[in-house]
Amino acid sequence: MARRILRVAFVLLWAPALALGQAPVSYRLSFPEPEHRSMQIRIRFDDLPPGPLELRMSRSSPGRYAVHDFAKNVYDVRFADGRGAALRAIHPRPHEWNVIGHTGSVEVTYRIFGDRVDGTYLAIDGTHAHINAPAALMWARGLEARPVAVRFLPPAGASWRVATQLVPGADPLAYTAPNFQYLMDSPVELSGAALRTFTVRDGPRTPVFRLAVHHTGTDAELDTFTADVERIVGEARQVFGEYPPFEGNSYTFIADYLPWAVGDGMEHRNSSVLTSASSIRSNRLGLLDTVSHEFFHAWNVERIRPRALEPFDFEEANVSGELWFAEGFTSYYGPLILRRAGLTQTADFAAEMTDMVNTVRTSPGRQVRSAEEMSRLAPLVDGAAYVDRANFDNTYVSYYTWGAAIALGLDLTLRDRSNGRVTLDHYMRALWETHGKPGGKAPGYVDNPYTMADLEAALAAVSGDAAFADDFFARYIQGRELVDYERLLARAGFVVQPVSPGQARAGQPIAGPRIAIVPVEQAGREPTADERRFRERWLSSTSRNGS
Repeated sequence: MARRILRVAFVLLWAPALALGQAPVSYRLSFPEPEHRSMQIRIRFDDLPPGPLELRMSRSSPGRYAVHDFAKNVYDVRFADGRGAALRAIHPRPHEWNVIGHTGSVEVTYRIFGDRVDGTYLAIDGTHAHINAPAALMWARGLEARPVAVRFLPPAGASWRVATQLVPGADPLAYTAPNFQYLMDSPVELSGAALRTFTVRDGPRTPVFRLAVHHTGTDAELDTFTADVERIVGEARQVFGEYPPFEGNSYTFIADYLPWAVGDGMEHRNSSVLTSASSIRSNRLGLLDTVSHEFFHAWNVERIRPRALEPFDFEEANVSGELWFAEGFTSYYGPLILRRAGLTQTADFAAEMTDMVNTVRTSPGRQVRSAEEMSRLAPLVDGAAYVDRANFDNTYVSYYTWGAAIALGLDLTLRDRSNGRVTLDHYMRALWETHGKPGGKAPGYVDNPYTMADLEAALAAVSGDAAFADDFFARYIQGRELVDYERLLARAGFVVQPVSPGQARAGQPIAGPRIAIVPVEQAGREPTADERRFRERWLSSTSRNGS
């Protein structure tokens, strides 16, 4: 693994040809009044078929499962034909505009407000434009397969550069996307962000990894942070045996670590968005934990994808019963990869396990719904906003946390059953080979997404025991039981200790006592040789232990 620290603009080598016979949809994004948190957008549609042009503003965004109604920030909308004559649009619902009377060409202009720096929304100010495409860009029904051209016009005098997974065009401010799905999954940061780049050898490929970091820290802090990210990127690869075939052979981390940012992370096909009000200096490990989680998504959910989310529906809530796996297993691997990369200690990972297991075992919500059922509640809890009071404290457990606890239990169970020969890494790799690696018909698509039955079948194949797989899914995923963490963790030299037995939270029943998971060293003895070996194979770098 070789690292090169660069302070130059990004260069991509991937530039697919525009689809033959289809006029591209052209976007121009400009910023005449960034001090007012606004952006102006012009869209040109040509070679249109007869009939109304059905324009839409997205209501959902990939990786966030609630409905957001991004149209609320759109204003000053105008429509014209190819010669500039005004056209009329019917506006039946807040996110719909049906343009009538055109003769094959339509130009749309509008302004949009944005003032939230996170992974879902839009933020414009004098220092940058932070753009989540569904929150900013109108699109047309029926034109999803057309190629897209995008041009950025920064404010006068601004030295903004572009960080994105979009395909570079003829100049540094011109980009393309092969289709609508890829456009919507491509966040953009325009700013004077600091840039770092490193490469990693991956068989015949050498993908380029890029960090664009808009922050208040120093170059030295970012250099050290980049080295840490490189270790995460290398260790995550060991789980699957290879990197995904990134379009353009590159992956971009887009980070805004600014006092006015909202803590968030959002996965995309060849990039991720990382935002926080904290800094590298004050919260290095917290920021790296988000990096680890989002990068693991490059395999799990971006390419190993639930059928319920493929293709993504931008007008409605996207409901999946598999988020305990897509998000929860990723939440398990995030801190595990940090530990394997040597960025945290065993006690740190034990604390992570303690939190996830305690949350699930003490929540009354576990008596109400299974992990599968919790997953299907995502549109009601993942960024959703309500004015009335809900009872989720007593009826809901996050599928992130419950899924992570399931992943921990399954990893330990597989290792225990096979004496370390079969692990969760083998399970993830099997799913990658079947559902992720084959790819899709076009960039941004997955041709073989999975179902719940596929997940169970893969476990049966990896474990060599269909009855075991059926029992595990029935009890711990579609049921409400918990694995025997105390017995399983003991094999790795961890002790499960009760904490404040009988203590309850105000107004909430306790489904089980709170516990602490600690290494046996903290309990007063050294691990045995077998315990040390089991732990080493689990928590040490997979490049050394061969998992």
